[in-house]
Amino acid sequence: MDFINEFVVDLMYVRNYSKNTIESYRSDMEQFCEFLKKKSLDKVAVEDIRAFIKREAQISEKSLARKLSSFRTFYDFMVKKGYLTVNPMDGVEGPKIGKYLPDVLSVEEVDRLLDFEPDDNFSFRNRCILELLYSTGLRISELTSLKLENVNLDESLIKVMGKGSKERIVPLNDIATEYMGKYIKEIRPNMLKKEQTDYIFLNNHGKVLTRQAVFKMIKKRAEDVKLGKDISPHTLRHSFATHLLQNGADIRFIQELLGHSDVGTTEIYTHIINEALKRDYDELNPRDN
Repeated sequence: MDFINEFVVDLMYVRNYSKNTIESYRSDMEQFCEFLKKKSLDKVAVEDIRAFIKREAQISEKSLARKLSSFRTFYDFMVKKGYLTVNPMDGVEGPKIGKYLPDVLSVEEVDRLLDFEPDDNFSFRNRCILELLYSTGLRISELTSLKLENVNLDESLIKVMGKGSKERIVPLNDIATEYMGKYIKEIRPNMLKKEQTDYIFLNNHGKVLTRQAVFKMIKKRAEDVKLGKDISPHTLRHSFATHLLQNGADIRFIQELLGHSDVGTTEIYTHIINEALKRDYDELNPRDN
């Protein structure tokens, strides 16, 4: 029996997980199958999982924790379906992960990244993407999946499909609205080829822009302005949330904008601000100098 494919169907249609999450879970389970060799997934014992953990000792704690989360979800599914009576993950402890604070750009660094004059269709598209990411805190998958029907320029709003197929409405600031309006009305039509598409952001073939292409564009832009940091689209999301909080926005409001189901996830940004305040205090406190 193909347990993994059945598991993927459950993730897709019952749990409504995102495409990227499903692919990660599938990849983790296929890797575990290779480790098990000919042993079936419904014959796994705690010792097999511990042996896998021992073999993967060289990877980061965060990566290992993610793999074990995939295993736990898979074996929860196996028990639910009646293929197993005992979950082998019940006897497994994951690695202890320290508090993780994401990298955040300063306002000045964001200005350097975004402040350039577009000189062709693609540089205008890139400026539009950067403005949108920083002014909305969108995930990269949410940005690349945006369609024309999701944008209301008159109201300066976009409709976003987030994790777990949860829909939310996100406002645009004036600059993002201006760039989105010009891109959609003037720039994008010139980028279309014979094959029509409703996706907003297009590549040089007139097809939907990939996540990888956006990552590459942002890294190159950071290099061009000599930012000296290895950044990603998520860095702009973190910066957006942190700067809102620094300017007095309510944590629940930021939670809604980011599409977090649990406010505890959003509270990581309060830790970033507290860490920065502590550094400033340590530097400025006359008793420490």
